[in-house]
Amino acid sequence: MNAEQAIDFESIFQYAPVGMCVSQNRIIRACNSDLANMFGYKKEQLLGASFLVLYPSPDEFERTGARITPIMNAKGYYSDERIMKRANQELFWCHVSGRGLHKEDPHAAGIWTFEDLSSKRPVSAELTPREREVAALLVEGKTSKLIARQIGLSPRTVEMHRAKLMKKFTASTSSELVHKLLGIMR
Repeated sequence: MNAEQAIDFESIFQYAPVGMCVSQNRIIRACNSDLANMFGYKKEQLLGASFLVLYPSPDEFERTGARITPIMNAKGYYSDERIMKRANQELFWCHVSGRGLHKEDPHAAGIWTFEDLSSKRPVSAELTPREREVAALLVEGKTSKLIARQIGLSPRTVEMHRAKLMKKFTASTSSELVHKLLGIMR
């Protein structure tokens, strides 16, 4: 690349091989076609829309926003794998990474990437919003005690959700459950 050539950041954003968006207070202000296609929307439908449209439920939208705030305040960025929702209501696993642009208020403005994991990890059971939240934290390798602390439940309640997940996925051990959640065993 010639040093005199200008870098076209708009093209980089639009043609990135992952879904990308810029947000302000959890409102999508700019997005690329990959993001719109991944979620089954036209770009114009997402511009000005709340991230809420990408979540399976309003409760999950609120809890995720609250959960990531202290992490982004401490680190400046956030990344996880979670179940998201397409425009046609289909649920799918998605890797989400983001960085706040204002350290003092991580939701004020941010840049986010989304990677569709559905080809590697299908959503194969009907899960409640809380089960989806616990499942996402289990695949991160967190213990019931850590999950309980992170989402404000008792460890016993988390164990109850883990037991329900094990039954739904016909897993006999926690390790088998995590493997099934990751799509390693089908």
